[in-house]
Amino acid sequence: MKTSGRAPKPKAAANKFYLRLYVAGQTPRSLAAFANLKKICEEHLHGKYKIQVIDLLQNPKLARGDQIIAVPTLVRRLPPPVKKIIGDLSSTERVLVGLQLREH
Repeated sequence: MKTSGRAPKPKAAANKFYLRLYVAGQTPRSLAAFANLKKICEEHLHGKYKIQVIDLLQNPKLARGDQIIAVPTLVRRLPPPVKKIIGDLSSTERVLVGLQLREH
């Protein structure tokens, strides 16, 4: 049975990470943040994630919703609670702790 166009069931959503990466253009720092995030997700979330990249040069008003004050910034929307990590995400350990995938 196809369920295209429907919201994910609550049980399915609980097992998936919904991440937003806020950037400002295609700068080396923004590109590094995306590459680092993709690598970390592939290694530690095994396909249980969705990344949405938001370019604030194209959509500056979107920064207000997640209260973005610096870029690049990663926001974990789901599972709750919302978490933020600022920077190019080059420290895998820091990202894993920030996403609550690993203890301090």
